[in-house]
Amino acid sequence: MHIPDGYLSPSTCGTFTVAMVPFWVTAGRRVRKIVKSRYVPYVALASAFSFVVMMFNIPVPDGTTAHAVAGTLTAVLLGPWAAVISVSVALVIQALFFGDGGVLAIAANCFNMAVVLPFVGYGVYRALSRNLSLTNPRRALFGGFGAYVGINASAMCAAIEFDLQPRLFTAADGTPLYAPFHLSQTVPAMAIAHLTVAGMAEFALTFGVIAFLQRANVPVMKINHPGVQLEGDIDRRPLGWRWALIGLGVLAVLTPLGLLAPGGAFGEDSPDNLDLGRYNLRAVPTGLARWSSFWNHAVLGGYGFKDGEHPNVGYVLSALVGMAVIAVAAGLVLLVVKFVRSTASPVSP
Repeated sequence: MHIPDGYLSPSTCGTFTVAMVPFWVTAGRRVRKIVKSRYVPYVALASAFSFVVMMFNIPVPDGTTAHAVAGTLTAVLLGPWAAVISVSVALVIQALFFGDGGVLAIAANCFNMAVVLPFVGYGVYRALSRNLSLTNPRRALFGGFGAYVGINASAMCAAIEFDLQPRLFTAADGTPLYAPFHLSQTVPAMAIAHLTVAGMAEFALTFGVIAFLQRANVPVMKINHPGVQLEGDIDRRPLGWRWALIGLGVLAVLTPLGLLAPGGAFGEDSPDNLDLGRYNLRAVPTGLARWSSFWNHAVLGGYGFKDGEHPNVGYVLSALVGMAVIAVAAGLVLLVVKFVRSTASPVSP
């Protein structure tokens, strides 16, 4: 779902940028409840976790790949507005540092994965888990189901965005200027990848983490569930976040497993790799060719070294660098929000 530059017209990208501004501003305001010194690391860790999870590409039966996002998981634990911030930070760093997703298309990708995915997933979770105790096993199940629905809703948004391009932007002879895909191609491609693989990965990830926290660290569950009843004799151990660094480190070392997946995700081909015959094209669409190279300053483009050597080392290095940068960026964003909030508060006489 990381739409590259060139597949969406500049006007489409501009529209999404304008549309995302209210979400980002509102998210900055709404996360005030969790912007406390002991909670800031959790938002940064959620962003880093989302980043590294998206590096695990999984083969799809049609020859493409897919991955989880962890957006609904963040929404369940910290709230959907915190998910907007954490996933957006991950997507921005992915685009700027690693060339994963377009820079012009950042807002479109954020809309799909940082807004639609967590809000839809969290809405399903909230509707199904109402009146359940915080440690009820069904909460984990409903969280996983919400994540499954959320990532598929996000994929369908991307499918529609692709389809709009050849409908709205064509050359004088009727050939598409940007993405050449139509719903008859985008919907099956997205549905196969996300109903079967990405959705199940998102379900398993969300279900597993929530079930673990219900047993091992209930205070983390309570961050976004104030006043929700507990059930049984629960070990209320002190809230701590450093344990998550070990898990992130293990995931970083395992990221080369994502290289085992052949092919790439639908709609993410470079112009040179676009199957022109499949889309009845004689040449790469002019707009796609023009804007696809808009950003060529990625530090570790494609999550590896420029010479293509030592891909496993490059992938692990990308994971470590990406998580570090994202954690710092997410922490800075939240600290800025906290600072603005404190300066905006009325001073007591």
